[in-house]
Amino acid sequence: MNIVIEHNPSSIKLSELGVMSWPKWSCQPGKYALVFEERETCYLVKGKVKVYPKGSSSEFVEFGAGDLVTIPKGLSCTWDVSLFIDKHYKFDPPA
Repeated sequence: MNIVIEHNPSSIKLSELGVMSWPKWSCQPGKYALVFEERETCYLVKGKVKVYPKGSSSEFVEFGAGDLVTIPKGLSCTWDVSLFIDKHYKFDPPA
């Protein structure tokens, strides 16, 4: 699935990336079908989610609060949110 998760990145790294100035997105627990048109980097302030690639019910990646996550361009997936998500995010500019 090529989702890259960095658990508990340092505050220095988060500051260098400018994470706290990125837009915020949040959602309630539930299942959400998503397609990532561009590569997304996000930092979860709160929450927990399992991400299943389209068509899979057994393969998943799980991440949550304190994780810095890179989601590849073109990924079609279902987010199964178990705890309210509050995240900062940014998309790579289109090439």
